[in-house]
Amino acid sequence: MQDLKKEPYNKCFFVSTSILPTAYQYFWRARLVILCLKGKAEIKLDMDSVRGIYCMLNSKGFDLWADGYDKSVSVSDDCDTYPFAGYKAILNEIYNRVLSGTGKKVLDIGFGTGTLTSKLYEQGCCVFGQDFSGKMIELAQKKMPKAKLYQGDFSRGLVNDLKQLQYDAIIATYSLHHLTDHQKISFLGELLPLLNEGGCIHIGDVAFATRDELEKCKLQAGDEWDETEIYFVFDELKRALPKLVFEPMSYCAGILTLKK
Repeated sequence: MQDLKKEPYNKCFFVSTSILPTAYQYFWRARLVILCLKGKAEIKLDMDSVRGIYCMLNSKGFDLWADGYDKSVSVSDDCDTYPFAGYKAILNEIYNRVLSGTGKKVLDIGFGTGTLTSKLYEQGCCVFGQDFSGKMIELAQKKMPKAKLYQGDFSRGLVNDLKQLQYDAIIATYSLHHLTDHQKISFLGELLPLLNEGGCIHIGDVAFATRDELEKCKLQAGDEWDETEIYFVFDELKRALPKLVFEPMSYCAGILTLKK
């Protein structure tokens, strides 16, 4: 590693590098998170900060991120830091809402390693999903052998097979921030007709009620802020989606729901 910079944050230290091997030029930075517990340091690779400039253009970025994905998210949530502060609470709330619904046919958009959907799968849900990364699909399929998982760039919409079905719940956790606001609105408009009567779209993500709240978080995050991601701002999206509901779950994240 070169150009190391250590920044203290509560019990966490961030060791950053801005120089990567040529093979990884589509990554703009890497970060090591060292979690100090009782004087001992446990080193975990946090690849959330390794956002490829072409993350939605080249699936290799997410493939390389997949192995350390769950651990990196947990560290950020435990330290109550952007971008994953509130992550566990959000997933737990969506999990309970889906199971309390009348049906168990679930579509997960950008399911990653299957952190949430594998738990729904264990409760008897019939799981369908689409993700950009082949590696993440491989990891998720091991947890859910009978789930129907497809590879595809959801910025271009759903794959055809998934468009032919109806769902009781559609979930998207920390995935739709790769879409522009226009793409978000268009994609949600594509998903709504696929819901069964009484069905609901549940979105858990970095999200803010207002632009002012986003800017405040951005200022607080400093160099950790990811300029390549486009976060939800509720009062700007509700104009096009008047039935959209937003519930904050932390200072930088929340749940957005849209019912049929």
